[in-house]
Amino acid sequence: MGWAIALHGGAGDIPHSLPPDRRLPREAGLRHCLDVGIAALKAHKHPLDVVELVVRELENYPHFNAGKGSVLTSSGTVEMEASIMDGKSKKCGAVSGLSTVVNAVSLARLVMEKTPHIYLGFHGAEAFAREQGVETADPSYFITPENIERLKQAQDANRVQ
Repeated sequence: MGWAIALHGGAGDIPHSLPPDRRLPREAGLRHCLDVGIAALKAHKHPLDVVELVVRELENYPHFNAGKGSVLTSSGTVEMEASIMDGKSKKCGAVSGLSTVVNAVSLARLVMEKTPHIYLGFHGAEAFAREQGVETADPSYFITPENIERLKQAQDANRVQ
């Protein structure tokens, strides 16, 4: 049996009408993440490791709306979430309400593999991240000029609740 890989950079699309200085970095980021995933699959990495690796790349790329560059709350803060599932074992892990965890998908995987739980949120998830030595950053790390602009546009259009 062969393999396939599909990925996306978050909600929304990358319209051709987007100015090249904003569209091309997104397209390059998707190509990079796809190349990382293909290389890992060709190297016979475990599929769950490939999923985590590729999502971490997306989380670290500020042009997507996960991790650095996340969509901001109406108050201008970040509350990130992630989930992961092993299709073979049907085990899963999920986290939400994160404001300091650099790679939420890795914390979700730790929830799946190291706890009896399926989901941890907010303060409990952040505490678990500290216990596990997961990389964290000041909440300001996740805020970019682009996600500030998206929030302002949403507020101006009265789309923020």
